[in-house]
Parts: sequence; structure tokens; C-alpha cells
Amino acid sequence: MINLTLDTVLKSLQEIGQFIVWIALGVAALEILLYFLLYRLFPTKNALAYMLLTPALIGIAFLIIYPFAFEVYLAFTDMSLMTARNPTFSLQNGIDNFRAVFTGTVAHKASFWQVLGRTVLWTFINIVFHVSGGMVLALLLNRPMRLRGLYRTLLVFPWAIPQPIAAMSLRNQFNFLYGFFNVIIRAINKPLLAAAEAWVAIPLIGPLFDWLSRTIIPVSWLQDPTMAFVAVCISNIWLGIPFMSVIILGGLQSISREYYEAAEMDGASGWNQFRSITLPLLNPVLTPAVVLGTVWTFNNLNVIYLITRGGPQERTDILVTSLYKAAFQFYRYGFSAAFALVIFVFLLAFALIYIRVSGGLKTAYE
Repeated sequence: MINLTLDTVLKSLQEIGQFIVWIALGVAALEILLYFLLYRLFPTKNALAYMLLTPALIGIAFLIIYPFAFEVYLAFTDMSLMTARNPTFSLQNGIDNFRAVFTGTVAHKASFWQVLGRTVLWTFINIVFHVSGGMVLALLLNRPMRLRGLYRTLLVFPWAIPQPIAAMSLRNQFNFLYGFFNVIIRAINKPLLAAAEAWVAIPLIGPLFDWLSRTIIPVSWLQDPTMAFVAVCISNIWLGIPFMSVIILGGLQSISREYYEAAEMDGASGWNQFRSITLPLLNPVLTPAVVLGTVWTFNNLNVIYLITRGGPQERTDILVTSLYKAAFQFYRYGFSAAFALVIFVFLLAFALIYIRVSGGLKTAYE
């Protein structure tokens, strides 16, 4: 059995090696052909640039353009588990798929509009905390201090940990019996309960501690729909703040100290300096970071699926988890392709509108 497994692995490695060799030979042949075309037959001053870009463009075509085109094709078919061998391509199938996305259920019982509202709320909460938390940490780390390099290294750890590993670890922290959050709540509840029993006869103080001891109690994080949504938000906020803080910190370090020195000479307060100098000069950094963070959060399958699997009662599902279930649990492939295109259009529209409104990339193309 072990020999068979080793033989299989060695055979697979051999096939991969052969595939890489064929790719290298193909690229070499392509470069030789381009050399004769661009240097001998049709000489051009940009020949070297074309030769360097062509392999990358071919790679993009195979890795991005072809899969996207196949996705569009799939959206206009009736492909499912029953029709996977002989799917039918037609305009009517595409219309039916897109109509089903907006009018039917996208997973089991939840409608598209319910899941879309939850996805927008999920994205908005996370991005607000990512940007605000990242800004605070970046401002703190941008000041002169001892061991600043160590603090920056520690800050990156949550983001550097592979997200599936972090999500599965965080799932255990929300366990009702032994999770970290409920352990802390129980530790806080004990002295409150003791104080309520000791001071029960004291007006105002006794009832206050009694109310606190009955309010601050262990939470069923993963069984209650609302608290499950709070749990995944807490998890993703913790995972996302380091990335945003590193981006903002890089932007802060590119701002010259001369602006702040001139503002201090004019008597500007710290808040006025932040509002009139820091934020405007950070806009070219924040705009792509917010767009990228929004796309990542909007499409964040790992955190929600690995912590709650969209439950309970589909109340923590977002669009991408519903899409995953439609494709790989209910095998609605044509519907799922149409669903994915709808998500793509939503994100593309947001990115274009936000970049236009914020004006953060004007310095890049003006």
C-alpha cells in the first residue's frame, strides 16, 4: 500500500515536471518567434517590451479571461447535477437563471435580498472597524518609541496566520462551555453576583449589581442567530485590522514632517493637523485599501463558513456562502454561475463609484 502510494506520488511529480518543461519550451519558442517578428520582419522600438509582456498576457488569458468567459457561458445553460453531461445553452436559460437569483431562494430558504442586506451590513461593519482600528494602530506605531519594530511584527501575526486555521481556532473560542469569551464573562460575573448578594439591602447599588449579574452572563454565541453574526464580525475584525494598519502605516511614513512642522508654527491643533494634512494625503493610500478590503470582506467565505457554516437557520449566510451552497450542496451550476456574475457586477459598480466619488486615485492618472 505504501509502495503504491509512493509510486502514485512520484508519477504525479513526474507529470508535473513534464508539464513545466513543456511550458518552458513553449515560452522559449514564443520568444524566438517574437524576436524574428519584432526585430527582423517588423522592427519596432518597443520590441523588448512586447516580448516581456506577451507571456504574461497569455498567462492572464488562461487564468482569468478564459475562466470568466466560461462562467458567462455557464450562466446561460441549465447545467445541474442531472444535466452535467449534456447542458443546454440558450438565452432563455440565462434569463431563467438570473430571474431565479432575484426572485427565488439562493440557498435553502433565504432570498437574495435578505442575504444581500446581511452582506452589506457585514461588509460595512467590518470595513468601518478595519479602517478606524487600523488608523488608530498606525498612528500609534508611527510615533517614536522603543521596540517599535517588535510591535509592528506582533501586529502582523493575526493577518499572517492562514485564515482557515485562524477561523477554526476562533470557532472554539466561542464555545459556550470552554470558549475564551464565556470564560471571561463567567470570571466577571462571579464578583458581580457576590457584590449583589452582599449589598442587596443598599438602595441603588444593590439593584445595580443585581442587574449587572443577571445581564453579564455566558452567551450562546453559535446557537443564537444574532450572537452568531456578532461572533463572525468579531473574528473578521480581528483578522482584518492588521492588514489595514500596515497599509495606513506605510502611507503615514510617506508624509513629510515639514507639513506638520509648518502647521505647528501656525498653531494648528492635533485634530486640525489630522483632518487637514493626514487624511487628505492618505486618500491615495486609503482608496485602493478600502476597495480591496471591501471586495475581500464581501467575498469572505472562510470566516463565516468555518465558524458558523451560515447557521443557525441561514442567519449568518452572506452572498458568497449562499453561492457556495448553491453550487456544491444543491448542484445548481448554471444558477450559481449567474449568481456569481451578479456578485461581480455589484462589486465592480461599488469599486467604480467609490473611486470616482473619493477621488483617491486622481494623482495616479493625472
